[in-house]
Amino acid sequence: MPRVAIIIPSCSGGGVTKVMLSLYQALAAEGAEVELLVLEKRGDFVLPDGLRLHYLYDSRQRRLDSRGRMARSVRDLQALMAERVAAAGPFDLILSNTSRCDRLVAACDWPNSHYVVHASLEETLRREWRLGPIKYYRKWRWVKCLDGKRLITVSDGIGEEIRRKGRIHPAAMQTIYNPFDLAHIQALAREPQPALPAEPYLIHIGRFARQKRHDVLFAALKLMPEAPRLVLLSNHPDKVRAAAEAAGVAERVLVPPFQQNPYPWIAAAKALVLSSDFEGLPTVLIEALACGTPVVSTDCPTGPVEILTGPLARFLVPRRDPAALAATTRAALAEYPPVAEAEILDKVSARTIARRYLALCQPG
Repeated sequence: MPRVAIIIPSCSGGGVTKVMLSLYQALAAEGAEVELLVLEKRGDFVLPDGLRLHYLYDSRQRRLDSRGRMARSVRDLQALMAERVAAAGPFDLILSNTSRCDRLVAACDWPNSHYVVHASLEETLRREWRLGPIKYYRKWRWVKCLDGKRLITVSDGIGEEIRRKGRIHPAAMQTIYNPFDLAHIQALAREPQPALPAEPYLIHIGRFARQKRHDVLFAALKLMPEAPRLVLLSNHPDKVRAAAEAAGVAERVLVPPFQQNPYPWIAAAKALVLSSDFEGLPTVLIEALACGTPVVSTDCPTGPVEILTGPLARFLVPRRDPAALAATTRAALAEYPPVAEAEILDKVSARTIARRYLALCQPG
C-alpha cells in the first residue's frame, strides 16, 4: 500500500485546501495510505471525519522571514516527519503546496518530494514587486527554492511559462490537473439551501485579494444595470462589502457568510463570473461547469483557456477590461452552449488524477 504525505499551510477555505482534500480522498479511494500534514492549526474549513491529520503548530502563523525562525520550522517539520515515519513507515510520495510549505520541504530535501505549483510564478512575482522589494524578495526566495526540484503544475500554461522564462530549471516537471469528484459535487449542489435568494443572481467566488480583481468585477456590474444582483462568496465578507460600497454597487451585491457547501449557490446562479488577473487552474470554473452553471472568465494566465474550450472559448475576455466582461456576461445570460459538453470535465475525474499521482510513488 503506497504511503503519501500531503503538506499544506493551513485549513483555510481557499482553493489549495479544497484541491488537496479532494486529492486525499481520491488517493485513499485508490488504496493509498494518505496523511495530511498542516503547518498551522487555523482556518474556517470544516475537515471531513477520519482524516489522518497532523499539525505542525497549534499557535498563530509563524513567519519564515527570519533565518532563525526558518531553521526552527525546518527542524520541527523534520521531527514531525520522523515521528510519522516511525509510527507507520516511510512515505512513497511527499506533496508540498504553496510557498510556505515549499521552502521548508526544499530545506528538508527529502528525495521523494514533489512540489505542486498552483499559480503562475511570473504573475506572483510581478504582484509582489508592486508591493515592495521586501515582499518581492521573499517570494523570489520561494521561486528559487524550486530550482532543480520535481514540479507538478496544475495547468499546462504554468509549465509552459516556466520553460519559456527559464528563471528556474526543474529536475522534472509535468502537468497534472486538479482532481474533481464530479458526482459528489453534483450531489452537494442538490442539498437544500434555504438562504438562497429568490431572485435571479450572478455569482463570484474567491478570496478577497488584488489577484481576484473585485474592482474590475464591480466596474463591470455598474455597466450592467439590467443584470441580476451579484452574490459574492469570500473569505472576508466585511472587506468585500466595503469594496462594493466604495465602488458604488453595494445595493446590488449580496455577501453571505462563509459557506461550507457553496455548490447550491453555484448551481442556482444564472452565471459565474471570474475577474482574476492570474490563476493556476481555477477550481471554481470547473465546479460551476459540473453544476451546470454558465461561466464567464478573464483569459488570465493560466488555466481558463484550458477550461473554456470549443464553443465555451468565446466566454473568455481580456483581463482588466470591465466593458468586455460586462458585454460577455450579457451574452452568457442571453444564450450559452450546453455546459455538460465541456471537454475539461472528462479530464479531471478524481480517479484518473489519483492514478497519475500514484505513478510518481517511489519505494520508501
